[in-house]
Amino acid sequence: MPRLVSIEFSSDGPFGAQAASAYAELAADIAAEDGLIWKVWTEDPTTSVAGGAYLFADEASADRYVDKHTRRLGSFGITDARISNLAVNEQLSTTTFATLTQD
Repeated sequence: MPRLVSIEFSSDGPFGAQAASAYAELAADIAAEDGLIWKVWTEDPTTSVAGGAYLFADEASADRYVDKHTRRLGSFGITDARISNLAVNEQLSTTTFATLTQD
């Protein structure tokens, strides 16, 4: 069953195009994660928040990534991450146009 992971944390940036450039290598690493279907990068410079929403193929992949990324954030000095890891109701989600697999 797919899992939706949400991670949000305090950030002073970079944001926007500067973030895209600064985090290109990180994005490539995340894209190679086993079980990752997609990630949406999120940011709000006005409230100094960044993070992302991730869809994983299964619970084991999501759990493995949460552990890895929590350690990675800690190495960046980020200790206030708010993380949720929730099961996806596939039937309702596809009714409302969610894409739950990689094509």
